[in-house]
Amino acid sequence: MQVQRKRVLLFMLVAVLLSGGCRPSGEAEKTPESTAFTYVKTGMLGLPDLPVPGDNPQTPEKIALGRELYSDARFSSDGTVSCATCHNPATAFVDRLRVSKGVKGLTGTRNAPTVLNSAFLKTQFWDGRRPDLESQAKDPLLNPVEHGLSDHEQLLKIVRADQKYTSQFETVFQVKAEQITIDHVVKAIAAFERTIISGDSPFDRYLFGKDEKAMSPAAIRGFAVYTGKGRCQECHMIGETSATFTDDKFHNLGVGFALVQPKLQQILEARAKGQAEASDEKILTDRETSELGRFAITGLQEDLGAFKTPTLRNIALTAPYMHGGSLTTLQQVIDLYDRGGEANPFLASGIRPLGLTPQEKSDLIEFMKALTSPDLPK
Repeated sequence: MQVQRKRVLLFMLVAVLLSGGCRPSGEAEKTPESTAFTYVKTGMLGLPDLPVPGDNPQTPEKIALGRELYSDARFSSDGTVSCATCHNPATAFVDRLRVSKGVKGLTGTRNAPTVLNSAFLKTQFWDGRRPDLESQAKDPLLNPVEHGLSDHEQLLKIVRADQKYTSQFETVFQVKAEQITIDHVVKAIAAFERTIISGDSPFDRYLFGKDEKAMSPAAIRGFAVYTGKGRCQECHMIGETSATFTDDKFHNLGVGFALVQPKLQQILEARAKGQAEASDEKILTDRETSELGRFAITGLQEDLGAFKTPTLRNIALTAPYMHGGSLTTLQQVIDLYDRGGEANPFLASGIRPLGLTPQEKSDLIEFMKALTSPDLPK
């Protein structure tokens, strides 16, 4: 634990030195193409350099503020839900539910993805509807089945009336209480989330650390299946010096698509007329809209039923799986891929039967267990 604390402190110090001073936030939403990043070395085996937006540099004070905001349940309509409710630090930053529960016990349509290493992703949410952690943090606050606030002003009233918070915001952003905006709030939360990273898994020590004994023989065999017959690396990518285990793209595996397939013609016609625009609220409250995947955001036919490739890091800790939490075990996930997904007209071109043997499936599971980091952030 002492080594882990030193590593975190070193990471924070390097982030501060490389990122420069704080600047007040703007109101315009960023896109990956318009944002200049500083890349910070994490000091963790297997992880790439961490991208930090130029307009939201890391500082220890901002990270500490973000940590408190992340866990504040007052930012919900009934005082029961915080970011940590669905992305719980005690359970690898997921809630281990099929779909998450929000205010008043209401449930949505999507499984909560882990925040672990989400800072490396090019888009956020299963359908990629937000480009960064800052913009992602705004949506759950207003969704009626998540935090359930009517507007961001409800949260800001709490923050502006809290003397500890106002002092922190003045230190971090150089703003008085009445000047605090939702952009300041989400920048602090995002800064904290950029410290929620994990590497140094047995796999990392085996491949990048050149330690041949870091993985079990079964996991080593599973690695061969992963890069060979299983064809996993085509989407869950491993680089030469680091691995995020995702291609940051969207693919149709057919999971849940049977619900919308009979209505595809109506859906396409409605979208062509501009009648099927999907809001954050509709995605999480309407099952049919949710199952449209990336299409609900882009309107592109090739995105029908396509969802983002999740990272496989710590995958053994983050069940259930898939965008709707429909698969409860790694065995079920492997069986899905082995049979070539669920047939539909928009099935991803790379998805086809694999013909894995029971031994190959077992070894593949052991390999995925070797992607678990020994010391997760708390």
